[in-house]
Amino acid sequence: MKKEEFKEKLKKYANSISIELNDNKLEKFYNYKNLLIEWNKKINLTSITEDEDIINKHFIDCLTIYKYIGDNKKIIDIGTGAGFPGLPLQIVNDKNEMVLFDSLQKRIKVLNEIISNISINNISTLHGRAEEIFQNSKYREKFDIAVSRAVACLNILAEYMLPAVKLGGNCICMKGSNINEEIIQAEKAIFTLGGKIEKVEEFVLPYTDIKRNIVLIKKVKSTPKQYPRRPGTPSKSPII
Repeated sequence: MKKEEFKEKLKKYANSISIELNDNKLEKFYNYKNLLIEWNKKINLTSITEDEDIINKHFIDCLTIYKYIGDNKKIIDIGTGAGFPGLPLQIVNDKNEMVLFDSLQKRIKVLNEIISNISINNISTLHGRAEEIFQNSKYREKFDIAVSRAVACLNILAEYMLPAVKLGGNCICMKGSNINEEIIQAEKAIFTLGGKIEKVEEFVLPYTDIKRNIVLIKKVKSTPKQYPRRPGTPSKSPII
């Protein structure tokens, strides 16, 4: 896809979810796409490599949570992978402070290269395990918002995300379709960790028939000190 066609399509799709992208932001997305494809030849970042799919299934999908973010927030993207959803969100609004967090050092290295190449403000990376990082007072309950896209089942994800968020903050979990059973299974974990489900929004990705869900969790009380548990424990023995 030629550059101008890519920009026009991205702009059109963004408009469909009430996001206006100026040429500077469109240029950053275009460069991000090219770097993503180039790096994907060296390290497995995504199975989605066609331009149209990158626009819709990555960039627009990530931006569907933009309306829940706001300005001047401290945000952490947990399990960011190739930078999703944090990097697209920061391209659109760099008034927030964004931390891209991942457990794989190779991905962090790639993200640092991408950030440097496309000049995004107020964004940094963090390498580590959620179970260790969020027992550290430097990061524990320090963020206004934690976001995550397709990382783990909700009862496991809650133990990664809620310890990161300050009292009154929010977790925004991006999920696929058919999540009713997953939500029921996660109720105890969310309550135990200090959260409360505020909203579940089901929608269809623009110009597709792909169903998605956004789960909004409010931090209503501090997370007990024993959480998150030791590395590997949340996934092996979820709170049920």
